[in-house]
Amino acid sequence: MKTLVICSGGLDSVTLAHKVARAHQLIGLVSFDYGQRHKKELAYAKACADALDTEHTLIDISNVGRLLSGSALTDDIDVPDGHYAEESMKVTVVPNRNAIMLTIAFGIASSRGAEAVAAAVHGGDHFIYPDCRPGFVDAFQTMQQHALDGMGDICFYTPFVHVSKADIATEAGRLGVDARTTWSCYKGGNNHCGRCGTCVERREAFHLANVTDPTSYEDAEFWKAACDV
Repeated sequence: MKTLVICSGGLDSVTLAHKVARAHQLIGLVSFDYGQRHKKELAYAKACADALDTEHTLIDISNVGRLLSGSALTDDIDVPDGHYAEESMKVTVVPNRNAIMLTIAFGIASSRGAEAVAAAVHGGDHFIYPDCRPGFVDAFQTMQQHALDGMGDICFYTPFVHVSKADIATEAGRLGVDARTTWSCYKGGNNHCGRCGTCVERREAFHLANVTDPTSYEDAEFWKAACDV
């Protein structure tokens, strides 16, 4: 299956890229600059493409991103500490971000004769991100079948949509993905902060998967209180 992977540079999407490269025909990675507060993750996406010897396409939609205001990921709003399941994490939602990026990716895939677009949405995202849930995935697939009628039958490949972050950590271990070659933290410091929602989820996932986490965290123990471990 000729597959284009949307890759942010995080653990989930880098693991997905390796999974696709192992099981399918990887035709490239596509990343988006949507005006996020730091660009560090994009360098990790490029490094993933280089490691897999595939093309990396970076698309600048920052002008659009500036209009999607109100998120801690794009505006001058403090990124909250804690677990993803907490109500405070909703401030990290960027409205319609995935739908916008996916629409562009499907257009590219159609132009390149791809058979699938892959995205690393997963069960842990379902708490606060509506555009990561199974209902969205199914609806988006139906929409694209209409939008690209006669221009290609492209599958929306989301192998992690029903699994946990711990399952992704397990898969990363199986595929030999070095977590140090991925970036998750929303704060973009020299090391992962260890306190934001995505750091807490990442640290917890490796613990539950019983896989060694080589990531350097500024606060490596905060996740225990956030997860009540």
